[in-house]
Amino acid sequence: MTASASTWLIPAAVTPWLLGRAIDTGIEQGIVDALGWVAALLGVIVIGVAGGIAFHTFAVRMWLLGIYGIQRRVTRQSVHLGHVLNRRVPTGEVLSVSASDSDQFGATVDAFGHAIAAAISFLLASVLMLTTSPALGALVLVAVPLLVGASAPVLRPLTRAQEAERTEASSLTSLATDIATGLRILRGVGGERTFAANYERQSQKVRHLGVRLGTWQAVVEAISILLSGLLLVALVYLGSMRLLDGTLTVGELISFFGYAVFLISPMQTFFDFAQKWVQGLVSAAKTMALLSADLPWAPGPQKLSEDPTLFDEASGVTVMPGRMLGLVSADPDASAAMADRLGRYLPEGAPEAEDDDDLSERAKRRARRERLAERRRRAAEDAEAAARPWGVSADGIDYSQLDISELREHVVVSHTGAMLFAGTLQTAVDPWGTHSRQQAEQALRVASAEDIYASLPEGWQGRIDEKGRGLSGGQRQRVILARALLRDPDVLVLVEPTSAVDAHTEARIAERLADHRAGRTTVVVTASPLLLRRCDEIAVLVDGREVARGTHHELRDHADYRSVIARGMEDSP
Repeated sequence: MTASASTWLIPAAVTPWLLGRAIDTGIEQGIVDALGWVAALLGVIVIGVAGGIAFHTFAVRMWLLGIYGIQRRVTRQSVHLGHVLNRRVPTGEVLSVSASDSDQFGATVDAFGHAIAAAISFLLASVLMLTTSPALGALVLVAVPLLVGASAPVLRPLTRAQEAERTEASSLTSLATDIATGLRILRGVGGERTFAANYERQSQKVRHLGVRLGTWQAVVEAISILLSGLLLVALVYLGSMRLLDGTLTVGELISFFGYAVFLISPMQTFFDFAQKWVQGLVSAAKTMALLSADLPWAPGPQKLSEDPTLFDEASGVTVMPGRMLGLVSADPDASAAMADRLGRYLPEGAPEAEDDDDLSERAKRRARRERLAERRRRAAEDAEAAARPWGVSADGIDYSQLDISELREHVVVSHTGAMLFAGTLQTAVDPWGTHSRQQAEQALRVASAEDIYASLPEGWQGRIDEKGRGLSGGQRQRVILARALLRDPDVLVLVEPTSAVDAHTEARIAERLADHRAGRTTVVVTASPLLLRRCDEIAVLVDGREVARGTHHELRDHADYRSVIARGMEDSP
């Protein structure tokens, strides 16, 4: 890109010199003798036009590469961090890096190549000026760096304004994301006005900071135009005086006019690059905070064996290979926590950002530093916790010694709150695109989700909206179950897989699930007797510890077991 920019700017720097030589030759020797210089001038103009086309083509290409390159890295990092992401970086920060910061990187890359080419063309123009008039050439070489340096004092407040606006815009994005995600709940509790007021307040804060940032950007622009204009006036004045003294010819004076006009472009480029560089540094700091985040565990040296026996130390539950284990607890959080431990997931719940609308600027900066320190502390705690034994073992090998990517391949935990992405029914059930149509249909049948396929006009190619909007709660739950079943891991942990379906559908799922997973390790966290009757054995948890184990019929009279499933047992035989 720098080379293409040079082929655009260097001809522009040479043009005044060729024009001056053509005019002087025409005056002194005649038009015929000046035709060679005119032809050279036309050739340089053609090269400049071709270089301008090439430069703008490469500039757009590099700008797009900067945008989509960062977006790919952000996506890859988000997938890599998974459930740890929101403990490392706020949601709004991720969106801002992917959207605004990626665009800023593209603009900075464009400005960088342009600035190098501008510097090369500026030096060439200065050399040509020195050969024509050493005094004027020296003036340009000394004045331009000083004029560009005159904008340095405003770059620091410009940086601070850019950082403040970028931080608050990220908070605004996070707030909008939270509102959009919880809109249904907000309407249920009548909280729309409260959150709308919070969003309006944050939006006005961002607007105010944007105006302040725009003011500093306008100051830099005004300085660049003013100083460029002063240099132009000085060169024209001094060149005219040299003409009157007889030390410059008419052609040389016209060349100096051309140099003066041309030098405005490199100077404007230098000032523009200074702004883009400041904005790029702010975006780079935010982006590096995201891209440098890593999982709080290192790859373990041990491999996971097929059909392992799992043991959870916290609950005392042993998951035997090839069997379906039901998990029943009076405290749903305890059983869900065990499911997370089996999948080696850290507990969620990063601290929410405090509302600092009423704080002073110094207090706001202190609050932001404290939140950053809190995130770093939590990251350190996660890393320290990951270095300790996990408390869950597979064939006697602690999870902390296992390779996490391999563990994710063999142990899959499916929660009711699992995400459905926008796309077709086929991509919702088989996002990997690695299974046959027959396998996908079988998974859909086991999840008793054939009606979803039939209800979509285009069948497998029927569209499903983001988060399964347009589907009922039961339909969404069955699509998630079908996706987990199609993955067919060695160990499948299902957390309340039928909580949103009716009893008849639940009975079909229970029967089909038991047949489909026969001989495979399956853990079902549920209080449904329809599912529990199909389990090979059931573990009953009290205060997070296993207190009883047996089949559904063996545990029917167990007080703790019966108290959990009493409501469902009224309808069960």
